[in-house]
Amino acid sequence: MNSNMPNLPVARSGNNALEVASTAVKKAGNILLDNFGTVKQIKHKSQGNLVTDLDILSERLIIDFLKKEYPDFGILSEESHPSTQINNYTWIIDPLDGTNNYTFGIPFFCVNIALVLDDDVLLGVTYDPVRNELFHAETGKGAYLGESPIRVTTINSLRESLVGLDLGYSHDRGRQMLDTVTRLWGQVHCVRLMGSSSLGLAYVACGRVSLYFHRYLFPWDIASGLLLVREAGGEVVDWHGNRASFRDTELVASNPRLQREFLQHFGH
Repeated sequence: MNSNMPNLPVARSGNNALEVASTAVKKAGNILLDNFGTVKQIKHKSQGNLVTDLDILSERLIIDFLKKEYPDFGILSEESHPSTQINNYTWIIDPLDGTNNYTFGIPFFCVNIALVLDDDVLLGVTYDPVRNELFHAETGKGAYLGESPIRVTTINSLRESLVGLDLGYSHDRGRQMLDTVTRLWGQVHCVRLMGSSSLGLAYVACGRVSLYFHRYLFPWDIASGLLLVREAGGEVVDWHGNRASFRDTELVASNPRLQREFLQHFGH
């Protein structure tokens, strides 16, 4: 991470970038919560991978809001701008992370926004509208849940750890993940399939989940969470132990000691 980060540009309204991103996720989250249980249109992007009318509605609201505040910033978003090239300042948006949970009525989903400059994540916000929990971080300023600073777990043994994961939408990667879970079973306190990688990372940042891993991800799944975990005193690496970026498709997030133990037994 570049240690000489620029001051973030002020929005047209005069608010700072964190205030703008926080307002955007709350507006979108309120729409998702108001319509929870009323999804009318569902499309299958691939096996197990859904998009709903609420994904689209949430995304449109966020993009319109951000464009008014920062008209010159780029947009990389899951549904309508999934292949944007990142140059200069770019918003990375997941308008509904946990669409399967949302569609089936499971109240565990979130809205996710990060601001990046080239390869650096400058700020990240992850909002859980069901619990009204806003996780946020800026580079060099720590990670927070609301106004309270958060830290990753101090647990230093996998055997004492609650480990979270998700399978993603690749059958091959999913089978590899299940093989890893089989090997983990009996070596950890317990294992949880989260259904939202963004909330999985946010929960690592605040210490609720000891370690989270995944092998089939996209930038909008993880950009905010990368910064949350790092600003909360943890680290996020790929399956080889290299520092992960939002361009990576696989990751392990935890405190460094648990990470090393996990990768020693289950990494490449």
